[in-house]
Amino acid sequence: MAASAAGAPARPARRASQRVLPGFGLTLGYTLFYLSVIVLIPLSALVFNTLSLTWGEFWTAVAAPRVLASYRLTFGASLLAAVINLVFGLLIAWVLVRYRFPGKRIVDALVDLPFALPTAVAGISLTALLAGNGWVGSLLAPLGIELAFKPAGIVVALVFISLPFVVRTVQPVLEDTERELEEAATSLGANRWQVFTKVLLPTITPALLTGFAMAFARAVGEYGSVIFIAGNMPMVSEITPLIIIGKLEQYDYAGATAVAVVMLAISFVLLLLINALQAWQRQRR
Repeated sequence: MAASAAGAPARPARRASQRVLPGFGLTLGYTLFYLSVIVLIPLSALVFNTLSLTWGEFWTAVAAPRVLASYRLTFGASLLAAVINLVFGLLIAWVLVRYRFPGKRIVDALVDLPFALPTAVAGISLTALLAGNGWVGSLLAPLGIELAFKPAGIVVALVFISLPFVVRTVQPVLEDTERELEEAATSLGANRWQVFTKVLLPTITPALLTGFAMAFARAVGEYGSVIFIAGNMPMVSEITPLIIIGKLEQYDYAGATAVAVVMLAISFVLLLLINALQAWQRQRR
C-alpha cells in the first residue's frame, strides 16, 4: 500500500512527459515562425519594395485614373457579390439544413464545386454561357441585357466563386440551432418573420458576417475566372489584379507592389471593420 501510494504521484509526471503535442512555448514558437514565413515575410516584401518609390512616384502609380477605375470596379463588384451571397447563401444553407428532398446530397456537393473547379475553367464556362451567342446570353440579348464582357459579368463570376464561403459558414450554425426556441416563440404567438428576426437571426449573425467577410476577401483577390468574362476594357471592365499583372509584365515591380499595397490596406481595413462588428454583435448577445 505504501509503495503504491509513494509511486502514485509519479504517474501524472510520466504521462506529462509522454504528451504527443509540445508545450505552449514551443507551440507558440512554431506558430509565429510559420506565420512569419507564410504571411508576414511576403507582405513585408511588398512594403519594402514600395519604399523604393518616392511619394510622388507612389501617388502617380496608385492614383492614376485607370487604376482608380479598377479600384472602384474591384471593390464594388466584390462587395455586391458578397451581399448577394449573404442573402442567397443563407437561403441555400437553410434549405440544406431544414428540408429533405430528392437529390439533396447532389445539391450539397455542388455547393463545393467552386472550391474544386480551376478558376480559369469557371471563367471560360461562364463566358461561353453568358456571351451573346451562349445559352443564357442569347436569351438575354433580345431584352437588351448584356452580362459577358461587362461589369455585370464580373459580379456573376465573383458570386460563383465566393458562394461556398457563406453557405459552409452558416450551415453548421443552423444545424446547431435549437429548434425548441423557435417552437416556443411560435407557441407564444410569434409569426414566421418575428421568429426569424427575433430568435434565429441574432444567433446566426456572427456566422453571416464571417461568411460575408470571407466571400468579400475571396472576391477581391480573384483573377482567373474574371479575366475571361470581364473583357478587360480600361476604365470600364478592368480589375485591379489585371493592372498589377500588366505592371509586372512591363517590369514595373515597384508600381505593381504599390498598387498591391493599396489593395492590401483597403482590404485589411474593411475586414477589421467586419471583425469589430462581429465583436460588437457578440457583446450584445
